Amino acid sequence: MERCLYMPLIRKMKLAVGYQLPEDEESIVEVVKEFREHIEEVYFPWLDMPSGRSPMTKREGFVDWKGQEKLERDLSILKDMGIKLDLLLNADCYGGESLSEHLANFVRSIIAYLKDNVGVDIVTTTSLMIAKVIKEEFPDIEIRASVNMRIGTIKAMEYISELFDSFYIQREYNRDIRRIEEMKEWADQNGKKLCFLVNSGCLNFCSGQTFHDNLVAHEAEIVTRKNVNIRDWDPSICWNYYKIRENWVKFLQNSWIRPEDLHNYDKYFSIAKLATRTHSNPRKVIEAYSKQRFKGNLMDLLEPGHSPLFFPYAIDNSRFPNDWFQKTSSCDKKCHKCNYCLSVLEKVLVSIEDLTV
Repeated sequence: MERCLYMPLIRKMKLAVGYQLPEDEESIVEVVKEFREHIEEVYFPWLDMPSGRSPMTKREGFVDWKGQEKLERDLSILKDMGIKLDLLLNADCYGGESLSEHLANFVRSIIAYLKDNVGVDIVTTTSLMIAKVIKEEFPDIEIRASVNMRIGTIKAMEYISELFDSFYIQREYNRDIRRIEEMKEWADQNGKKLCFLVNSGCLNFCSGQTFHDNLVAHEAEIVTRKNVNIRDWDPSICWNYYKIRENWVKFLQNSWIRPEDLHNYDKYFSIAKLATRTHSNPRKVIEAYSKQRFKGNLMDLLEPGHSPLFFPYAIDNSRFPNDWFQKTSSCDKKCHKCNYCLSVLEKVLVSIEDLTV
């Protein structure tokens, strides 16, 4: 009697989206509900604790006193929907408390509280100390290495494999398929998962990333009325760099992945992270990557987005050549010796009036 052989279903990677406190705009919970079949995780910071973005509930002395209530309510709804919850403890610096029992106890307290009230499945962190504490005391929680750790090699994963269960790869290697294949092979052999951030608007290999990430970690101290900071200067390299039109080609040489190209990564990653924590229109981002198609200004999908610097021009996502993914995922990345992206820029850079929507 012949046996029927059934091939296992290949599960497509799912999306992780960033939480925003509801204000006047549409709640992120409603957007997640609409695109639930494509979303596996929602990541969130804990109130005004330092993270990879600005404090969520406090700004220049003004406090959203109902912030925790709103956050817990929304997390509970998401959890009931079957969404995994990812707590972000991903600041680049915790200052003088970085190795302290105080910080360790605070982390223990947050996780215990969340487990008792809404649940927590994953913690994404940059801190080896925080990873150690969680690994020892909450072994049921997945510990994920933040994209801010810039893990782009097998060695980098090996060094910390006892502390982390999954890794966001260094975003600069999003278009390096050969490297991704090697990292995936190691991850599979060692019971680890790979994830990646797909809509970063940051410059590749930004010289100021460490400086900027530390500014963000200490934003509550820096952006206060008590400090007299220097004026008329933006510390973000990209906002100064793109003011010069000759530099616009560098936009095409960064790490973002077009929604139409996302399917090419299904076999490598379990999670595609969408930066939406501070995005002005998270629905647009989530819809584009859920449907894997988008008509409009590509910069509108990114965080940060640099549309104001390119105005009155836009990057028309519908005009990219058919060989874009193949070319940019297999080239040698010696951009200073190549004119391919410059030729593409001439096709996709259009005036706002000519934008395909």
